[in-house]
Formats: sequence, C-alpha cells, structure tokens
Amino acid sequence: MKSPNPAARRIVRLSLVAAVLLLPVCSTVFAQRARVEASSSVDIRIGVLGLFHPIQFTVSASIGSALVLHAGEERIVLEKSSGLDSANVHISGNEMAVTAGARVVRASKLIVTGRNGEEVDFIISIPGKITRRYRGTLQITRSDDTLIAIVTMDRETAVASVIAAESAPDAPLEALKAQAVAARSYLAASRGRHQEFDFCDTTHCQFLREPPAYGSAAAVAVAATRDLVLEYESRPFPAMYTRSCSGRTRTPAQLGLSSAAYPYYSVECKYCRAHPARWSSRISAQDATALHSSDEAARLSLDRRLGWVAVQSNDFVAKKESDEVLLAGTGKGHGIGLCQSGAKAMAEQGADFRQILSHYYPNTTVSACPTLPQGSGGLHRLRDSPDFHLPDE
Repeated sequence: MKSPNPAARRIVRLSLVAAVLLLPVCSTVFAQRARVEASSSVDIRIGVLGLFHPIQFTVSASIGSALVLHAGEERIVLEKSSGLDSANVHISGNEMAVTAGARVVRASKLIVTGRNGEEVDFIISIPGKITRRYRGTLQITRSDDTLIAIVTMDRETAVASVIAAESAPDAPLEALKAQAVAARSYLAASRGRHQEFDFCDTTHCQFLREPPAYGSAAAVAVAATRDLVLEYESRPFPAMYTRSCSGRTRTPAQLGLSSAAYPYYSVECKYCRAHPARWSSRISAQDATALHSSDEAARLSLDRRLGWVAVQSNDFVAKKESDEVLLAGTGKGHGIGLCQSGAKAMAEQGADFRQILSHYYPNTTVSACPTLPQGSGGLHRLRDSPDFHLPDE
C-alpha cells in the first residue's frame, strides 16, 4: 500500500486540527441544547381556587380523558364513556370523603392523574361558584376547615395560562411574547412563594386561568419564546409588570418598597404619556387619612378593604368634598417594570419582543434557562399583595 502524498497528509493534519478546535464549540452547543431540553420537563405546583375557601370540589374527566383518582389504597377511574365521569370531594370529620357514584372512599389526600400517572386534562369546580379546566396532575388535601387544590403542570403550560389571563385580548403577538418572557422569568426565579405550593393563581403571584386553545395568540407567543427568561447579572429575576403606567414607569424605592434582585429603572412610556388611563373614585375622609401618594403599601391596604378599583394607581390627586375625598388619578397598577399598554403600542409600531423587553428592563439579557433553586429572586417581601401585577382586577 502506498503512503499518502504530501498534499493528502496536509489535508489529514488540517482535518484533525479542525476537529480538535471544534470540539469545545460542539460541546458547548450540545450542553446548551441539553440545558434547554432539560427545561422542557420543569414542573411547578400551583394552588388554585383558594380565594373561594372551598369546602368541597367536583372533579370531572374531560372528553377523551380518563382520570385515575388515588385515594389512600383505593383507585377510582373516571371516564365519560364509562358513565362515571365525576366525583365529589368534601370534608368529612378529620378526613375527606370522595364520592363517585355509589362508592364512597375516605382519605387524607386525593391524587388525580392519567392512567399511567401522567398529566391529563381535567375539570375542577366549586359547586355554585366556579368551574375551571386544567392540564396536569391534581392533589387535594385538607387544611383546617378548607380544602387545598394543587395542580402540578409543565411550566410552559403555566406561562400560557398566565398570558391568557393577564393580557388584553387585542394585544399584538410581539407584546404577548414580551409578556411571556416576563411571566416565565417570574416562575423560573421565584419558586416557593407559598408553604404548600410554589405559586397561587391570583395576582399575588400571577393571575392564572385555563390554558389557552392550541393555535391561539397566547399559545403561539409562548411556543415562540419557549424557555426564554430575563436575566440580570447572569441570573433570572422575577420580572414585574403593570397594566398601565402614567407616562413613566416607577422604581420600587419610589413606592416605598424594598429593593429587588433587579434594580428597576424609571423609563419613559410615550404611549401612556400621550394616552393616560384616567380613573376616579370616592372614599371616606377617614379612609383617606391612611392613603398617601406613592405609598404602595398604603394603597394596597386600602384596596383590600374597599375593592381593587378604589385606588387604581399611585399617581392621583385628592380633593375633599364634605365627608368624602374625590380621587382623580392616571395609570393602573403599581407602575413597575413592563407596561402592558406601552408594550402593546410599541408592538403596533413595529417593535419586536426583545426591543420591548430592553426598553422596560434596561441592562438585562434574554436567555434560555430552566429554573433556579426554590426561593431565589429576592422579591418575596415586595410581592405581598393579591394584586401586585394588576390591582384593577
């Protein structure tokens, strides 16, 4: 066999050198890909319907789904085609009673899954009050004289459900993408908000309803930004957002709030300056004594008692009229972070989601990140209200 000629030997040597040089690059690419793919299976636990202080639930199978109820050592299958598609759960003595047809099972905990323990579509309702559809697995336990329902779902399902609940129905796709990244950042960086579960379904954490329909604008926005989060100093942070600022966003310090993991900046919002969201209300003179402009804690305390439309923002003037005080203000919400009204206007003028995020969250980057350890983010003291995103709910 002949030895390779000099030209052939050079080609072989160059190929070997190229392979060695490219190995670290390929390893990095594969590592990044593995990191993103790993995030696809990130699950979070969300407490649902807790505002109703439920004492009973009805759990039903969706069309085409089979539910397996695990109550202690007992298993109950719910499926529409079988004629038994729902079960009632209520407090009974020191336990819960699960009633499905003529069968009654007592247990301290109920777990609802698909046939093989997988996520499944199901419906849960509080009779006479509310009905919601979810995708995930369900756990129901008892806490004193109420029941706690916890849905474990994929993080992307949760993001889509948040976007569907938090965003205006006419929001452009790029604005929805920006909202998706902000919402996902909060979920990635602030787990463990509650003792029994990671997040609740109110705006104390993030408002969450049913997952949107496949192909809807919210679902498309989430799919297009899958696993993308906002990072500051190479770490995701729980991004705050508001419905409408008054022409310039606020910082936590301006509202008397503690510092956060991200040093929010006050940025101009041209749309809200030109089109302020105006509101007015009347409160008693006694209630007004506890209210101070640019004091988020005082505003929230008053709204908890009077309703979330009583004082819709921190930008207002007060005028006393007899034994009442007339409030006239602009903006809706705390005014920190992304302004949804301004983001909508930016998107309509051609800005993409990265430009929107860069405007409202200066000095941040958009990166792929699966999750952070429980309790990260440093925003627990800030977000202590049931309306921190949208106080005008």
